[in-house]
Amino acid sequence: MPAHQTYGGSWKFLTFIDLVIQAVFFGVCVLTDLSSLLTKGSESQEQERQLKKLISLRDWMMAVLAFPVGVFVVTMFWALYLYDRDLVYPRLLDNFIPQWLNHGMHTTVLPFILIEMRTTHHQYPSRLCGLLAVCSFAVGYVLWMCWVHHVTGVWVYPLLEHIGPVAKVVFFSSLTALINIYYILGEILNSYIWDSSKCVPDSDKPKTD
Repeated sequence: MPAHQTYGGSWKFLTFIDLVIQAVFFGVCVLTDLSSLLTKGSESQEQERQLKKLISLRDWMMAVLAFPVGVFVVTMFWALYLYDRDLVYPRLLDNFIPQWLNHGMHTTVLPFILIEMRTTHHQYPSRLCGLLAVCSFAVGYVLWMCWVHHVTGVWVYPLLEHIGPVAKVVFFSSLTALINIYYILGEILNSYIWDSSKCVPDSDKPKTD
């Protein structure tokens, strides 16, 4: 695609960054599962430590990157697409990207990440550390977009061409707040699904007189 051959290449698009995040995250998930199977029954403390590191990495990626960024990309893309697709996905792209691939990039991310959350318990970091990490990612991407515009004179997304400087600040601030809300939503959803009280069998619950 022409836009992918300009400054920054594919890395200036949040959709592409999100696909890389999802690929790395699910790769870590597979590696964690394989390591867990291979070390099952092993008494090696070193293998246990390595497995715990993998699990910690998997959980951190899920909490800070995979869930909030994935949900953000899906919801924002389709909200803007339904409002005015030319603001985020000009019709010219239909010549390069078929509909099934568009859904692969902007739709299937959500059900897969929800399936992962439903099938695997993830230990979230403290709320403050998690929000700081998410904010760092969001601010970093905004600065990256501004740098691309500084170098090329063109905004990554057509929407940004139609709003003024003050509106851009409000827009970027609102999106940063939104991705933080998605982080908290993921934390709440994870806690709801894996509520420890729901995981305790009735026979193990303390009896009361």
